[in-house]
Formats: sequence, C-alpha cells, structure tokens
Amino acid sequence: MNKYIAIPIIALFGFLLFYFGLPVISYGFIGFAVILLFLIALAILFTGFDVSGKKVIVKLSPVHKILMAAAVVLIIYIVILPLFTSLPMFRSESYRNLIGKVHSGKEMSNHIAPISINKVRVVDEELAHLLGEKILGSDPALGSKSELGEFFIQKVGDELYWVAPLLHSGFFKWLNNSDGTEGYVMVSATNERDVKLVQNLDGKDLKIKYQPGAYFGSYVERHLYFNGYATAGLADFNFEINDQGKPYWVATKYEKEIGFSGNDATGIVLVDAQTGAIEEYTIANAPKWVDRIQPISFIIDQLSDWGEYVHGYWNFSNENKLMITEDLTLVYGEDGRSYWYTGVSSVGKEESAVGFVLVDTRTKEATMYNQSGATEYAAQRSAEGKVQEKGYKASLPIPYNINDIPTYVMTLKDGGGLVKMYAMVAIGDYTIVGVGNTMRETLMSYKNVYNMAGNRINPSDKDNRKTLKAVVGRIHSDIKNGNSFYYFTVSSYPKIFIGSSQLSNELPVTVVGDSINISFDEDNEEVIDVSTFDNLMIGKK
Repeated sequence: MNKYIAIPIIALFGFLLFYFGLPVISYGFIGFAVILLFLIALAILFTGFDVSGKKVIVKLSPVHKILMAAAVVLIIYIVILPLFTSLPMFRSESYRNLIGKVHSGKEMSNHIAPISINKVRVVDEELAHLLGEKILGSDPALGSKSELGEFFIQKVGDELYWVAPLLHSGFFKWLNNSDGTEGYVMVSATNERDVKLVQNLDGKDLKIKYQPGAYFGSYVERHLYFNGYATAGLADFNFEINDQGKPYWVATKYEKEIGFSGNDATGIVLVDAQTGAIEEYTIANAPKWVDRIQPISFIIDQLSDWGEYVHGYWNFSNENKLMITEDLTLVYGEDGRSYWYTGVSSVGKEESAVGFVLVDTRTKEATMYNQSGATEYAAQRSAEGKVQEKGYKASLPIPYNINDIPTYVMTLKDGGGLVKMYAMVAIGDYTIVGVGNTMRETLMSYKNVYNMAGNRINPSDKDNRKTLKAVVGRIHSDIKNGNSFYYFTVSSYPKIFIGSSQLSNELPVTVVGDSINISFDEDNEEVIDVSTFDNLMIGKK
C-alpha cells in the first residue's frame, strides 16, 4: 500500500485506540505497549510488502528494521518482563506483605460499634435498587430517558444511605440531554420507607454531566485521561456525595508495587459530577466524607495473597493456609470509620471461620481477630433453616455488636426480593438464632435463645448483665403475632422494660406497686428486654 495512504489509516487507528482504550502510559501497564505493537504491525504490513502484482515482494527499509526492533522490545516488555518481575513463584513474600502489617485484635466486640435497633442496616443493595426503580418509575418522563446507576453505601452526616446516580440509558438519550441527567437517588439503609430523588441542591437544578453512562468528553474516565491523568492508574469510580449533598466521582489512584502486578492505592481523585472540576488528594489528606479509598478488589487480592503465601509459594500441603470466606462487606466501627469485613477460614473448611479481619477502607490498616465462629455462608444457612417452611433467602450478613455479643444481622426475603422477616445469628455459634417479623421481636428472640444457651459462646466474657430490685410504676400488655408482651417502668430506672409471658408466668398478673427483681443486659435501647423476672409479691405471705 502507498505510504501516503497507509500513514493516515494507521494514524486514524491509533487515535481511535487511544481515545476509546485509554491506555495508561506508565511502567507496569501493558495497554499502551499493546497498542504500539499493533500499530507497528500495521505499519510493516501496509508499507513493507508489495502485493500489487502476482507475487508478494518484501520491501523492508531501514525504518522498517527499526520498527521490527521496536516490536521485539515491546514483546519482551509485554510477555517476558512480567514473568520475571511479577510471578508469585519469585515474589511470594512481596505479595503476602502487600496488605501491610496485620494487627492482632483481642475482642471483635470492641471494634464493631454497639448500635441501636433503629440504626441496624436492613436495606441491602438489591432492595435499594428495587426501591430506587420504584421512585424512578413514578415519573414516566424521567424514567424514559434515565436509568439507575450502581448503588454505593456511605454515611451522609450521621445517617447511612445507599446512593446511586441517574445515568443516560443510551446514546440518543445522552445526545438529547448532554448537559446531564437529573440528579441521584438516596435510599436509607436503616429505613426502607426513606427513599428520595434528589434533583435540586441549594436552589439549583442538579445535572450529573460526567458519568460512566456518558459519551465522548463527558465520559468521566476519558475526562480524567485527557486532563492530566493519562500516566496514572485509576480504578474503582465510586459515586459519593459530601455531607451537603454535592455529588462527586471518587477514583482511586494506584501504582503497581510488584512488577506488573500488586495494585496498591496511593490516593484519590475527585471529579465534580456536575462541573468536571478535578481535585487530587493523598490518602492522609482525603476529605473525611470519602468512605472508600481502598478498592474492594485490591483488598480481596491482598488478603487472599496474605493467606495463600503464609509459607511461601511451594506449600502444596496447604499448611496454615487461610482464605477469606465471602466477598467483603462494608461495616462501620465504634470509631465511626468504615471497614471492609470478612471471615477467614482454613483452606478446605468453608463452614467455620478461624478468625475475622477488618480493613480500614481509607488507610488499609488491617486487624485480625483470632476467634472461631460461623462464616457468613453458615450464618445465612442457619437463619434460612429457622424459617425453612417459608422458603425465604437471607441477605449478606452484617456484623454488629449486640450487648457485647458479635452478631450477624440479616434480612429474610421472599422470591420478589421484599423483606419479610429479620434474623440474628451469633458469630461465635451459628446455632444461636433469633428471628422475628420486626427487629424488636428478632432481638428479643435472639436474647432468649442466647440466655438459654447459658452464654456458652465465650464463657470468659465479662457479663454485662445488671440486676435491679424495684417497684413497678406502670405496666401495659400488647399482643404481637400471637405472643403477649408486657411493657413496664420502675421508679428507679429511666427506661422502659419489656418481657413476654414465655419469660415468666408472673408477668401477666403483675400490677402497679408490685416489688420485682429483674435482670437485663445494659445497651443503647430505649426499650430494654429483661432476661429474668421475679415478682416478689407473689407467693409471699
């Protein structure tokens, strides 16, 4: 082919590959080298051979020889160099240490925040999407041109929300609305009735212009690439809002720490979803409202390598090898910070965990709690078995501190994805299960089962139970799902107590003015479940 025709064609191919492929131009990334190799191959093919006649005539000039030498160098870079710099066979210790120092924790209940029942996370991502689709469908005009993006859980102020942007539903929808989609959806993670479509901020209309669902210069990754980040590794574009509700895309900036592998976060880049303004931060000075700096995929890989290469690469007997039990779950600690949580089990043992790991989602500081217990999978099966006749499916368990008891909390959903019941399973013993139609019922059921188990989960734990002798000030009964519950107050304690007729036969005949002796677990609830109840006026002469 004539070089005057070939060069423009190759240049066009190169432009398209760079514009749509967005290869990182930096050591350790191979996309850029692959494109160059492809373009060199085209150049040699188009200009180094004459096929106009009956025979193929090779016409290799000095330029072609230089291009062929460059192709060999690129092949070495793409194929040979990664083998020697990145293979776990040679770098197993580096892979194991990439997570950093894994600290040893004493009691997991000291790390996971104690929480009130009305603050428990009962809405998972699947349910959040269903609720978001419902509110989007209530406006046919909006639903016809936009679709829900991925939901990301985050704290907004002191409340926990699932937040998802509205995205363009196709090229022509973007073309007709290139100034952006009309806002985002917020779904409370603790109250499924709290769902809102946010379309205005500070009296101005919201327009999510830069997004993964946009095209050309409005595509958020391309916007960053051609604004100074062509040489930077960027991953995990999360949609987050600050405490004032302003929307951003949070991209993790990372480097290759082990040759061509070992992705490790070094900071974040914020993109204003409306204006496209770019701000870069290190991990240490990132805004406090940003929950996720460490991508879940990076932490899964690093924890897996930490457990896999405990005795190097050549450990075919699997001696002391560990593996994470499920995908990581985002939880919030007692310090208000967010953590990636997962159980850790010995290789080949999927039902029981030998410990649990919490990894700070900002700093990557990891803490391992060496206490045996149920894996997330085992807890789900145990909860489902409690209501097996209903056929409900358990959501991904979330760990909480319930009266100093590490506990999995999950919802039980029907085939349509709607929450029908709730379940609590002790992490230390998955046979201790409480279920109920409300979170309050579930807590009472769970405490009753736990108390009847004689606190066998960890007998060395300090008992948080308080005993109180007092006089009944008020008492009132309530029937829920066929069970009688009694609410009462005493003069010497400011909170309301509750107990069922199953707890004590004396509760139904107790009246105001009776002296009683009760025990209960101190917690953050306004209504406290009693563990034992004794009416001192009954059976006494």
